[in-house]
Amino acid sequence: MSDLSQKPVEDLTEDEARAELEGLAKSIAAADIAYHQNDAPEITDAEYDALRQRNKAIEEAFPDLVRADSPTGVVGAAPAEGFAKVRHAVPMLSLAKAYTDEDVVDFIARGRRFFERDKDLDIAFTAEPKIDGLSASLRYENGVFVQGATRGDGAVGEDITANLRTIKDIPHKLSGSGWPEVIEIRGEVYMTYAEFQALKERSAAAGGQDYVNPRNTAAGSLRQKDPTITASRNLRFFAYAWGFASEEPAPTQYEAVQKFAEWGFQISPLMVRATNADELIAHYRTIEAQRASLGYDIDGVVYKVDQLELQRRWGFVTGEPRWAIAHKFPAERATTVVRGIDIQVGRTGTLAPVARLDPVSVGGVTVVNVTLHNEDYIAGKDSNGLPIREGKDIRIGDSVVIQRAGDVIPQIVDVLVEKRPADAVPYEMPHSCPVCGSPATREINEKTGKEDSRRRCTGELICPAQAVESLKHFASRGALDIEGLGAENIELFFSTGLVKTAADIFTLKDRRADVQRVMAEKREEQARARELASGKTRKNVRSVEDRNYQGLDKLFAAIDARREPELDRFIFALGIHHIGETTAAVLARTFGTMEELMRVGKETAAAEDPTTVFPSVDGIGGTVIDALVDFFGNERNDEVLDALLAEVHPKPYVVTISADSVVAGKTIVFTGSLEKMTRSEAKAMAERLGAKVAGSVSAKTDILVAGPGAGSKLKTAQEHGVEVISEDEWFERIGR
Repeated sequence: MSDLSQKPVEDLTEDEARAELEGLAKSIAAADIAYHQNDAPEITDAEYDALRQRNKAIEEAFPDLVRADSPTGVVGAAPAEGFAKVRHAVPMLSLAKAYTDEDVVDFIARGRRFFERDKDLDIAFTAEPKIDGLSASLRYENGVFVQGATRGDGAVGEDITANLRTIKDIPHKLSGSGWPEVIEIRGEVYMTYAEFQALKERSAAAGGQDYVNPRNTAAGSLRQKDPTITASRNLRFFAYAWGFASEEPAPTQYEAVQKFAEWGFQISPLMVRATNADELIAHYRTIEAQRASLGYDIDGVVYKVDQLELQRRWGFVTGEPRWAIAHKFPAERATTVVRGIDIQVGRTGTLAPVARLDPVSVGGVTVVNVTLHNEDYIAGKDSNGLPIREGKDIRIGDSVVIQRAGDVIPQIVDVLVEKRPADAVPYEMPHSCPVCGSPATREINEKTGKEDSRRRCTGELICPAQAVESLKHFASRGALDIEGLGAENIELFFSTGLVKTAADIFTLKDRRADVQRVMAEKREEQARARELASGKTRKNVRSVEDRNYQGLDKLFAAIDARREPELDRFIFALGIHHIGETTAAVLARTFGTMEELMRVGKETAAAEDPTTVFPSVDGIGGTVIDALVDFFGNERNDEVLDALLAEVHPKPYVVTISADSVVAGKTIVFTGSLEKMTRSEAKAMAERLGAKVAGSVSAKTDILVAGPGAGSKLKTAQEHGVEVISEDEWFERIGR
């Protein structure tokens, strides 16, 4: 999104509002999928709420611009694939949010204004903790649990009946009496801190995955295909509402929830009745004070009008009940001390500073590390000495205030300078990679002329910290496209020492016995982890020596098939910083062979002024030249590259422009699903024939090659009168 979000809504032009609503719709939709479908939120709750508030404010100011895909009124995300769908008889709605005491006072005032004609009406409210888990709806017929579902998008959820049956807080048959013939009990599935920690320890002991937080883990556990795994996670359930009911369980919210307890459900012991805003806010403070000792995550307090008749009368607005609101907690904070700053090297070589802290509990989670982003953030100023807004001037020994943003991501929000030790000195980032010793540099942004805030290791091929991701990139579809050598196998081969550099991939066949042994041991380890997680004991387990991996021959054949790759693919596969597919093609076309590119690259790296050696090439700027200098100027890369070229022999880049090349000089655009070639292969083919390949259609486009599913580009081409041909017609045109 642009910087428009910094502009007050009342100052937006119509075009700015339209553009921002489009960006907000995309951002909110992506966040919904990450949170509700993938159980892996990418932004904090506060950031998500801010996006929705901004969207709502713009829609209210510009009602004619409300989009068909507006997130207003949308709840959650569409059900994930793999589960049967359940349509809720009564939609599962989200709640409006309150962030301040004033918001709560306003909520109460709106209710009293709505019912002001009823002079003697005594409105009551309920207040209860907002559990941070996964919403579920449980259908009971004649007191028997028959079906359970997730919230999904509010209208349709996922059928997770078998998994819900494993939760001890969910009765298979209702107790007591007086329950309706049909009722959908709704509540929250959650995981306690103790169970979450126990699961992490069991998984670590078995060499399994790590888990981020209780909410995501509970959601993932509830979506397991094997109910025995769900059962092993000891999930819990609080009941607090209902959907469809053949008759109302009670005349008030409070009495209905007490009925749930009689029927065998767990309900929150912190639910109370109140008559005014002061009482509600006072209970909010009580719950907030107990938050860290509850043993499970909550992120606020929910207030509801107590009388069901008044709920019906006040009604709903755009996917939310008017009669309920969620009063969110601010992020929890705690004070601790920075004992050290470690440097982690990321997959692209970025040096990421991490503060080591005295352990401190924040929101029920013990925090021992927190990211410091980059050296400008640590220093509190940029490379020119100018203050930056988010900078903290963080030093080893400082007392700092920590909060978990959105109750997930720890961050430093303040430095208590008054407690700073007298011997604390400004922190200086290392100028060499702590993993491989290669120079770590800060690049200059061509557009702004400013130094980048992050420092990067230049040892792309020899840095172990970058090796795994570099190997994944090398084998990926856009690069050498080695079928069967996916991320999981690369991680396995690297961790066991079978593959340390790209050259090692091409000698795997010579070490077949070692490869087979490693893969067998990995599968055995995974089976043990599943057994531990599910509580099941395997029977008739064969020894690893008995396992037969016929797929190895297919993998080795796929590797051998890539020993003579196209030059542009090979250059791209090296993973040189700033060298994408397009730039790799330009370099291949310019230099023709890998040997020539290496020669010029080394001469350029050795020159005092690289621009006097590297030829002027359209599409190659200073940033790319600097990246090539870093790569070819690092002698440690030479040995790795030489070993790779002993196994792999890139084809010379040949431009086959001839008198009969009917597309030479023409601008081509490819769109839709190509069935006989990949997009990168199509691009390379056209460029070898002397054509220019563009990414978008304009009046200057000569030919649009459209495969199945062509969309807006096809429409634009037709509007401009651009020639449109099929993939088959393209091959006929170029004589292939």
